[in-house]
Amino acid sequence: MRGLTGPDRSGGGSFTAGSAVMAGLAALGLLTAAGCSTGGTGTRDEGAAVTTPVDRGAPAPGASAPTPASSVDAVTLLRDDPKVSRRIKADLKPCSVDVYPVDTSYGNLTGGSAPDVVINVLTCGDSVGIGTFVYREKNNTYQNVFATEQPAVYATIDRGELVVTQQVYAKGDPLPFPSGEDVVTYKWADNKFSERYRVRNDYSRAVNDGGTPAPAPTATDKN
Repeated sequence: MRGLTGPDRSGGGSFTAGSAVMAGLAALGLLTAAGCSTGGTGTRDEGAAVTTPVDRGAPAPGASAPTPASSVDAVTLLRDDPKVSRRIKADLKPCSVDVYPVDTSYGNLTGGSAPDVVINVLTCGDSVGIGTFVYREKNNTYQNVFATEQPAVYATIDRGELVVTQQVYAKGDPLPFPSGEDVVTYKWADNKFSERYRVRNDYSRAVNDGGTPAPAPTATDKN
């Protein structure tokens, strides 16, 4: 290779190929130590070390959480509602000290500015639904926009729709063992709830060799 055995142009004599190779290897070693990452994957830009931990759970600036629903006094709301029957109001008695058989759910059903309220009234002994009511907030008051008062009824909110489950009884069915159920889905439109879907489920009677009717499913979405 040209220049490896030539004269030292700085005036200090000549250098051999061996010394040049050693110098090259030393320089290569310095470059490798300084330029390669600890993982051996190539070079990287060395920047200032980050000493402040990143809070990945913090919301982005300007983001706001949804406004929580304001709790209502469901018992008072039902008692003051002239659309609720006397029978339901008579059953609004505490099952124990200050504990009433009422389930309350909040959600967007009617597209209003405040969450709608779904109230299920139950019996104390076996938690059977005896009435379902939906209230819509308007001008700081709640309006009754849906009501059904039949034994073994229960309503839930499912993705912006009202789903009402009604137990179906044949002649001779005891209250805990209905013959089936109707599941009806309602959608809010034109300032009222309209039925969209209806599903009938018939329960099997062949349990324990046909000796005992199948128990009715219990409501699991209680708020």
